[in-house]
This record gives sequence, C-alpha cells and structure tokens, in this order.
Amino acid sequence: MIRASVAGASGYAGGEVLRLLAAHPGIEVVAAAAGARAGEPIEAVHPNLGSLAGLVLTDADPAVLADADITFLALPHGESAALVARLPESLRVVDLGADFRLADAAAWARYYGGAHAGRWTYGLPELPGHRAAVERARRVANPGCYATSVALALAPVLAAGLAEPDDVVVVAASGTSGAGRKAADALLASQVMGSMSAYKAGGVHQHTPEMEQALAEVSGHPVRLSFTPLLAPMPRGIVATCTAVAREGVTVDDVRDALIEAYRGEPFVQVLPPGLWPQSASVAGSNAVHLQAAVDEHAGRVVVVSALDNLGKGAAGQAVQNANLMLGLEETAGLSRDGVAP
Repeated sequence: MIRASVAGASGYAGGEVLRLLAAHPGIEVVAAAAGARAGEPIEAVHPNLGSLAGLVLTDADPAVLADADITFLALPHGESAALVARLPESLRVVDLGADFRLADAAAWARYYGGAHAGRWTYGLPELPGHRAAVERARRVANPGCYATSVALALAPVLAAGLAEPDDVVVVAASGTSGAGRKAADALLASQVMGSMSAYKAGGVHQHTPEMEQALAEVSGHPVRLSFTPLLAPMPRGIVATCTAVAREGVTVDDVRDALIEAYRGEPFVQVLPPGLWPQSASVAGSNAVHLQAAVDEHAGRVVVVSALDNLGKGAAGQAVQNANLMLGLEETAGLSRDGVAP
C-alpha cells in the first residue's frame, strides 16, 4: 500500500483529499497536518470522515510529511514553496495551491505578490502532452478550479483554430467552498442564501494568468481573457460560460466535433448530447466535467459551457488523479465520474 500525507488537512480541499484517499484501493493516509488544529482528532474537524476516526492532526513537520511516498499540499497560496524547500527531493508532491503554476514571474508578482517559486509540471492530464508529463514528474502543480473549467472548455476550440484567442470572455459561478474554510462576512449563510454576487471583477482574479497560460500553450498564440467570477448560493460546484470570437463559417457542429475528438476516451470529461446543458448538481461529489457548446451567430461568438465540482476535478479529485499517474496506478482509482443526486 502506498503511503500518503496531507498538509492543510483542516480546509475544504484538504478534507476532500482525505475523503478520496480514505476510499482509495491503493493509497493509505499516514499523516494529516493542520496547523492551528494540530492535536485534534480528524473527526473533530471533518466529522464526515468516519473511516479515518482516530487519526490525530499534526503540525506541518517536514519530517512527518516526508515519512510517506507522496504528500498533498492543500495550503493557502504562497505557503507551499517554503514547506517544499524543507522536503526531500525524492518525495513526490502534488501542490493544490498556486505557488508553482505560473511560468511568468511578473504575472505571479502582479496577482499573488512575493517571490516567484518557479514552475512545476502542470497537472491537467486531459490537455495535449500533459498526461505523459505528469507520469514522469515528481512534483506537480494542481490547476486552479476556475482554470480547469475554462481550459477544458476552450482548449480544443482554440487548438482547432475555431475561435480567436485575443478576445476570450468568461463568466463563471462558484460555490462558497471555493473561498476556503475561513470566517468572512461575505460567506455567511444569511449573506449568500438567495443571492448571487460578482467579486474580483475587472481582470484582477488570480486565476486569470493561469487561464491565459494554459490556453496559449495549447493554441500556440497569446490569449487575452476577461474573467468575471460570481459567488453562487451553493456549497460546491462551478458553471463557467466561456466565449470567444468565432472564425468565419464556424458552426456548432465544428465546435462539438472538436470537443468530442479532444476528449474521446477520457474517463472524466463528457460532452453532453445536443440540447442538454451542464449543471453543477450533476457533477457534485465527482471528478467529472460536463461540456456543451453553441455558436452565437448574432454576436459571432463560440460558446462553451462547463460544469465541475470545484472540490473534485477543481481540486482534490484532480490531485488524486495526478497522484495516480505519478505513482503508476490506474488513473481512475478512487475517483468517480458519477455525481451525487439529489
């Protein structure tokens, strides 16, 4: 059995990693670190994890985390790099934070601040060439939740030359767990229930350069993207409406064919039949991504809508998928493409 440790285990993403690993046929959890919650039993922080009852949360001691075959870092952005510097190079690491996603140091400084830690292998296996790179890697940067929803929606479209890369517009709604497990007025139930709101509009959301980077690398052209995120009154899930200027003569069949071809045989990405549109509820609790396409002939834009679970394929599920590839396990081990309903 492969041994795994998790840092940031008290947060939503860390807790979801633990939940998935608890049911994994080839990986066992040997340590879970949680900073301020160190010393508490796991069930005091995540009462849903009954199968891990008795596991006591620890400090993020590098020696404890390194006493494993692989470690998952589910820390706030900007905290992973310092911890990684104290881990042995032989230890496999999947970082769910942003520290090692961006190649451009200037983009890191603008959107996150502080020193740029460099770039690791980007762990979005469904993009061209990424699966093989993850299989070879010992260090993998797990993509952001919004970036995953947008890259999977538009990468095949831009790669096929069906839309212009310099005018991409994305409006995406996410559940409250995307903001992390912290106290904030904007996340109070009385503030969120029955309401939707925009936040970090105007090109300032930190996933913007990551989206542009992923799409540019697939399309071979610079990408200019305007992103408006919305907070939705639900605990988990993302629905992203992604549009770009259509090239002359492009039809919806062209777009659907590009998506279907790109994801043929992929276990977790599904292009829905015509007439069915992605819903966040359909992918809740899963590692699935649902896609649907249209061409807005009036505005001359390609439209691709994606839905995923921000804690699943947008975070912990993708991290486990990457770990499976790194460890030579079945890619789908411990993961489901079926959502929980109702």
